[in-house]
Amino acid sequence: MKSRLDAATLALLVVCCASWGLNQTAVKVTLAGVGPASQLAIRSAVATLLVLAWCRLRGIRLFERDGTLRPGLLVGAAFGIEFVLLFAGLQFTTASRSAILLYLGPFHVAVGAHLWLGERLDGGRIAGLAVAFAGVVLVFSTGGATAGPDHLLGDAFSVLASIAWAACTLTIKRTALAAAPAEKTLLYQLAVSAVIGLAVALVLGEPAPTLPTPVVGWSLVYQGVWISAVTYVIWFQLVRTHPAGLLSAATFMTPVFGVVGAVLLLGEPASWRLAGAVALVAVGIHLVNRPRRIVPAA
Repeated sequence: MKSRLDAATLALLVVCCASWGLNQTAVKVTLAGVGPASQLAIRSAVATLLVLAWCRLRGIRLFERDGTLRPGLLVGAAFGIEFVLLFAGLQFTTASRSAILLYLGPFHVAVGAHLWLGERLDGGRIAGLAVAFAGVVLVFSTGGATAGPDHLLGDAFSVLASIAWAACTLTIKRTALAAAPAEKTLLYQLAVSAVIGLAVALVLGEPAPTLPTPVVGWSLVYQGVWISAVTYVIWFQLVRTHPAGLLSAATFMTPVFGVVGAVLLLGEPASWRLAGAVALVAVGIHLVNRPRRIVPAA
């Protein structure tokens, strides 16, 4: 396993982080023709088929009895709830605020791992939590005049989505999924979330999806093909060859790309408070995920 990030790996990380950061912008655009639950159902169903094809191509075994069914369904439910909340929240708040608040997920994971997995919070991680909290305070100090009258509801949904993300991660860490192929875990998440999205769309009576402009259609393709299938598979390939902590420390770039993309592509307003908030959350992510000790490869 490599102990350093070479230029090619760093380039792939930047591509993944930029792609994930722009996801909120894509969701916001797609909401013009496809409801939040319907988006989840479509993107997850498309990605499920693509990842199944990838696994078949690579000969990855998926249907062996390995004790992952029950935790897999639980992780899939948490994943589905996360994105239902995230997509619903984007109807009320801006993509830039959502991008910052969603990335509270790593901090919930750090606290949860301390409480339930025995992964102690050291000084660096505590500092990261404190820095990120300061960033969240700045987010809410910006007010909601430009986010809409119900921005607090959207912000709350984004925070709840970050908690669901953390629950998903902690479940994977604590169950048989930790030893399962990463693609199998991803398929649990995608397949179950597709069912959840469809069920929520039917219960809420969401209108049938439409594609009023080509941009809406391409935004949906971006989510289902590029984000949910391609970048996740790239990430799993990187995790196989590099320490996960080393890679996770680099994900501080994601909320930065999220805010920049929302400002440039959606015309959302920028302010020094928003810039400060995303900087603080990014630094916090780096501190929480920074590897404390890297053993050189033999």
